[in-house]
Amino acid sequence: MSSVLDHVEANPQESQRLIGLGYTELQILLQNAEKLHYEKQALLESNKIRIISSGGGRKAKLSIKEQIILTLVYLRHLTTFQLLGIQFGVSESTANDTFNYWLYHFCMKLR
Repeated sequence: MSSVLDHVEANPQESQRLIGLGYTELQILLQNAEKLHYEKQALLESNKIRIISSGGGRKAKLSIKEQIILTLVYLRHLTTFQLLGIQFGVSESTANDTFNYWLYHFCMKLR
């Protein structure tokens, strides 16, 4: 787990300062975002024509919760992706890709 997510879960009263959402709002957002992610993945999987069975490939370095926290930290503090990568233990490009993935999904869901 990332140190930011650990800190927010250990100190829920500081969630507003760190990511811009209260702890209960964050929990609701995390539940809805996970549901949205799994629905999107199921839709993509249903449209695939597979030659090789599913389950292979590289596993994500960050959990869905950590990805969302990364996105919220960026939106709150507008830090660089290099610093986000260091903070969450991923590369700069992974931090950038993660942010853009979730930003795209949130924006598409709001339309």
